Amino acid sequence: MGETRTPRPRKSFSKLPHILDVPNLIEVQTKSFEWFKTQGLRETIDDINPIEDYTGNYAVEFGDYEFREPTMTLKECREKDQTYSAPLFMKVRFVNRVSGEIKEQDVFMGDFPMMTEQGTFIINGTERVIVTQLVRSPGAYVMAAKDPTKQVLMANLMPARGSWLEFEIEKRGTVSVRIDRKRKLPVTVFLRALAAIDSEKTGDEPDLLSRGTDEEILELFDHNPFIRATLERDPVRTVDEALVEVFKKQRPGEPPTLEASRNLLWNICFDPKRYDLTRVGRHKLNKRLGLDIDETVRTLTKADIVALVKKLVGLPLEIDHEQLLADVHDSSMLAEVLPNLHWEEADKLVDEYEHLGNRRLRMVGELIQEAFRVGLYRMERVVRERMTTEDVETITPQSIINIRPVVAALKEFFGSSQLSQFMDQTNTLAGLTHRRRLSALGAGGLTRERAPIEVRDVHPTHYGRMCPIETPEGPNIGLIGSLSSYATVNEYGFIQTPYRRVIKGQGKVTDEIVWLTAYDEEDYIIAQANAPVDPETGVFAEETVLARAPGGEYVSARREEVDFMDVAPQQIVSVATALIPFLEHDDANRALMGSNMQRQAVPLLQSEAPLIGTGMEFRAAVDTGDVLLAKKAGKVRGVSADR
Repeated sequence: MGETRTPRPRKSFSKLPHILDVPNLIEVQTKSFEWFKTQGLRETIDDINPIEDYTGNYAVEFGDYEFREPTMTLKECREKDQTYSAPLFMKVRFVNRVSGEIKEQDVFMGDFPMMTEQGTFIINGTERVIVTQLVRSPGAYVMAAKDPTKQVLMANLMPARGSWLEFEIEKRGTVSVRIDRKRKLPVTVFLRALAAIDSEKTGDEPDLLSRGTDEEILELFDHNPFIRATLERDPVRTVDEALVEVFKKQRPGEPPTLEASRNLLWNICFDPKRYDLTRVGRHKLNKRLGLDIDETVRTLTKADIVALVKKLVGLPLEIDHEQLLADVHDSSMLAEVLPNLHWEEADKLVDEYEHLGNRRLRMVGELIQEAFRVGLYRMERVVRERMTTEDVETITPQSIINIRPVVAALKEFFGSSQLSQFMDQTNTLAGLTHRRRLSALGAGGLTRERAPIEVRDVHPTHYGRMCPIETPEGPNIGLIGSLSSYATVNEYGFIQTPYRRVIKGQGKVTDEIVWLTAYDEEDYIIAQANAPVDPETGVFAEETVLARAPGGEYVSARREEVDFMDVAPQQIVSVATALIPFLEHDDANRALMGSNMQRQAVPLLQSEAPLIGTGMEFRAAVDTGDVLLAKKAGKVRGVSADR
């Protein structure tokens, strides 16, 4: 037998008490896939359920589903170049509404790739990782002008799926709207056209935009000067004219009829099949516009559109300290007054794209859900056609459902999506970092060429959420990052970080942990983890504490003013960066190179604890699943390679 190697003893020299364990480091992958299996898949099926034929006489309904045991083990998949997957079965009923006959079967919906315990997928024998995507959250945004020579302010309504609405205040003081980046039209034309849509169907108050007259619009916006100026230049006077005007702008060249115009407007904003804010979008919209609409309402309502236009035209009034706008009587005066407002203050009132409260994570579960949805929609078309062409007597759920589009969509996603990547397996850290990576690229995200400098830069809201150090050095700098060591993701996909609560007015630090998103923490004063605390009383040892104030400013705050305190100094950096001893003594550029180059180190044949470590090594090794872990407690009696 070879020599017995005793592990190197670990001694901690930390002066700070241990407050909170680092959350499971691959949870970002495993939790999301679990959500997809239990909820995401059901949501997607409900989107198309039931499928009816063109007459409405026949329908296919989808019931419960189950994943059965994988047909091959992980080892077999690796050896035989197969995909580690489980068969998906679904209860499907074919309903003949004319005769009342129902046929039910368990239908095989294809082999579904399964995630391993380590948060990876085995596709054709190779280990792959689905990288988490960082995208702008659906919702409403008031933004600074793209082109200050033409516009003063802008507001966007962005769904997860459907038409974008862009509102802008022009230099001359009128307000216009652009649908899907097409030609713009006065916002009053659009508001007038909304009166043609039945408020009951949209879930609005019955008298909200019901007549579409000048008086109704002016009253709705409290005779706002910008709306008044727009009405002056608006050639349209009736609801029907407004509908036709919207149609002409969206479908130039097609003959405008009233019915077609009404249908088009319904499809743009209110049709659940074509427009989806998602729960996140509805949550953000309610928060930004001060609305209280149920989160199950995932299309727009008239109230949303009115509230956003109010927000946009109300912002110049907030920075009009001299009340210049109060004396404006016509649109020509408005254009003269606009440049004299305090526009430097508007920067604080508009939304920033880079703010992590406006960017959310699309994790593995959501990305697979999107691919699955594409496949289901293709399948829906096939099923509908077969119901029409085949003999009703012989139809069974099995014969009518063609799973090829679903299987093809999943195969395409796992095989060729920009976010489905070969796992970096140089060493344990490389694999762990790959699973915790955040990318702004990919379908629905940014492209390297178009990404502005501001998006690549470090933002104050990255604190404790996204590592300011670990990012590539090449053309992807700032577009690809890494989750901070203590960061987790909430139900809406926003990154949250933990803080210790401080009793306000006393400066007493408690062990109560509060998880905050970027917007939640905006109003608080937060002390650093290494601020000296009296061990007896738990009160800050000094009268003033170096802290972060709202707006990302660093200030010296009185200890009584502090609301929260960081849980650990390494909470602001990623796992790779937290493995660097004495990081605070390194130049940031060298730390960046160190973080990236640790992933390229050749691993040891016999792993060994470092002489000097940071305490993160144990968790990095255990959470990746690269070390053997006993499922239950016990003693290792002996190790042998020949049994």
